[in-house]
Amino acid sequence: MSAFTGSASDTASVPGAGADLLAALLDGMDAALCAFAADGTVTHWNREAERILGWTAAEAVGRRGFEGWAARSADAEDILRGLMGVMNGPGRQVLELALLRKDGGRVLVRSQAAGVRGADGAPAGVYCAFSEVHVQLDLERSVALSEALFDGAPWGVVLVDADLRPATVNAHAGRALGTGRTSLLGRPLGDVVVHGAEELEAALQHVLAEGTPSAPAEVWVTLRTPSGERRRCWRSGFLRLSSPMAEEPVPLGVAWLFQDVTEERLAAREADRLRFRWSQLHRAGAAAAECEDPAEAAAVLLDFALAGFADHALVDRPAGERRLTRTLTTPASTAPGPASPVVGGGIPLRYGPRHPALQAWDRVGTVRASAGRTAEVWAEAHLWPGDAAHAVCAVLRSRGRTLGVVTFLRAACRPAFEREDVVFAEAVASRVAAALDLGTDRGPGA
Repeated sequence: MSAFTGSASDTASVPGAGADLLAALLDGMDAALCAFAADGTVTHWNREAERILGWTAAEAVGRRGFEGWAARSADAEDILRGLMGVMNGPGRQVLELALLRKDGGRVLVRSQAAGVRGADGAPAGVYCAFSEVHVQLDLERSVALSEALFDGAPWGVVLVDADLRPATVNAHAGRALGTGRTSLLGRPLGDVVVHGAEELEAALQHVLAEGTPSAPAEVWVTLRTPSGERRRCWRSGFLRLSSPMAEEPVPLGVAWLFQDVTEERLAAREADRLRFRWSQLHRAGAAAAECEDPAEAAAVLLDFALAGFADHALVDRPAGERRLTRTLTTPASTAPGPASPVVGGGIPLRYGPRHPALQAWDRVGTVRASAGRTAEVWAEAHLWPGDAAHAVCAVLRSRGRTLGVVTFLRAACRPAFEREDVVFAEAVASRVAAALDLGTDRGPGA
């Protein structure tokens, strides 16, 4: 059995360069390797086996089995019987062996053993590759972790290569991005991320250059989906991946893990907004209480209400049947300023029959309206400041009477008024109406 003659450092049966090549291959293996002849004699023993057990090739080669040196006497015969039994069986077998180090310590190894046949097809020996069990378990855990992350993880996992293109996408990430697991592979993130792709790529480039950041980051993105664009917030963690095989760390890419926290962030933002608005309303009430003039008190209430809510505020009072006149207004220019009485007011406004303020008057309720794409024309037609694009009109009611209409306006750069904005507008309107009612004699209701 010439292939099993000698050690990894002494392969006499393989002439010249072949022996050197075989010795180099065996000694360069990451796994420990030993081989046995058909009679159980050790024929090969590489450097990794020496590192794990402490026995050199010179001490190991030529011994029969492990008895008297690498295993306890009580275990040695069973170990050898198990290994040599592989010689006559098909394929490889996994065995766990309790061996002894040269210093006397015990070590449990996991081995894969397979039979070797000679040129005539007869069993010629066994080779056995082994590693410490904890090393094998670490590897298995790493593989199991990778599979778990990409199969059933409750957060998105994307492996991005050094060119910032996704190389692997798990199922959760595919759903979050609105694509399948394979459709995004090799494509730029900008193909599915309409807004926010630049921030994501900047974060990935930073991780490749500087390493893993110390804390997660929250990134707002807008996704392109078949049903339209979606705005999402992802809490993201980034890990730089480096090759363990290189002498110096070579970045292979970035592992990007993220979780959708959009609902939490929107809820927190809404809570902050409501807290601020009602705080403003409380402060407005305290400030208005110090005003002797009812019109001044109403103006103070509007000034406090505008902060973060709208760009302009107007108050229209009745001047006959379905006719209104402007009594309070903020500056018509884009520069902010306090609300003030209209000088020389009293002339009825030329509101059309479908004007939102008149609709609110007729319904005794709140009306919302938006300009669409023709904001300037729309604002001019409604006799509002030229930058107005969104409006909410709320009636001023006090003591069972309609005293007028208050209109809040937003520019086109801001979102339209929503239902929660209507609640706040009505709360402001009730306070403004109470202030104006102080200066109005009680008469028949409008």
